[in-house]
Amino acid sequence: MTTIKGPAIFIAQFIGDAAPFNSLESICQWAAGLGYKGVQLPTNDTRFIDLQKAAESKTYADEIKGIVNAAGLEITELSTHLQGQLVAVNPVYDALFDGFAPEHLRGNPAERQKWAVQQLKYAAQASKNLGLNASVTFSGALLWPMVYPWPQRPAGIVETAFGELAKRWTPILDVYEENGIDLCYEIHPGEDLHDGITYEMFLDHVKGHKRANLLYDPSHFVLQCLDYLEYIDLYHERIKMFHVKDAEFNPTGRQGVYGGYQNWVNRAGRFRSLGDGQVDFKSIFSKLTQYDYKGWAVLEWECALKHPEDGAREGAQFIKDHIIRVTERAFDDFAASGSDDAFNRKTLGI
Repeated sequence: MTTIKGPAIFIAQFIGDAAPFNSLESICQWAAGLGYKGVQLPTNDTRFIDLQKAAESKTYADEIKGIVNAAGLEITELSTHLQGQLVAVNPVYDALFDGFAPEHLRGNPAERQKWAVQQLKYAAQASKNLGLNASVTFSGALLWPMVYPWPQRPAGIVETAFGELAKRWTPILDVYEENGIDLCYEIHPGEDLHDGITYEMFLDHVKGHKRANLLYDPSHFVLQCLDYLEYIDLYHERIKMFHVKDAEFNPTGRQGVYGGYQNWVNRAGRFRSLGDGQVDFKSIFSKLTQYDYKGWAVLEWECALKHPEDGAREGAQFIKDHIIRVTERAFDDFAASGSDDAFNRKTLGI
């Protein structure tokens, strides 16, 4: 077994225009001051990392790594959530997702997708240059407008969509294989890969690609009423990343899973700061440790109520308190009687 690494923090939700959240150096110093040991980097803001440059220049990658290390931290992984979203976009969402792409690509879905694919490939190469072994992304979604089958979905459309997803993602996954990096899909509502079944469907279509792995985030499963502990039992061999994020689901006679078009504060299901929600993190950390999870425990802060800086401060200690330092011996070793093969055979009467 392996002791989970951490605590670490995904800085995407903290980036801003004011210090200490407006540069890699200052945000790392802030995170270190809270007790974090690692930072997970988004790749859509060049103030923090120029993804193409990190892919093409080992010298530049070393400079980025040096800035993080100087604060006493490690880079845990790179994130391409927003770029991954653009690998597969249903036309109904074109205008909404255009904001994830550079301005000159907006209104041109084909060129936007090409850019996103190249971004994913850069992230594989940059991860290698940074000495990492995993990266996180979204799958994108061709089918999400039809997640609830009304009107009835056209026959064969699910198979067609997953075939197209596989066609788009397989060449990307091959680049991750070439660079020795696990690509971890965050299983998330709004994506075609949003639960275990959809992940299995995708995995079948990419022929079980060894780099098509998982980021585990239980908050998204609380909001779907999915058994997030059994999920670990089912998919632990593919779980290579872990977002520590809390959530709660409090259905009423007026609203449930779909939320009634309410804002986050008024939804039955909402994300919360660590310890304020309903997720059983003691069991999660126990299961991941039992299954020898070798990665980081990374705070992803999203809360409808609490200030992000309070969530970050409390989250560092919360994760630290939940990491299990694994034992190097069995608890009953003190009672061992000692034996050899001859003794064992005699004891068995053989």
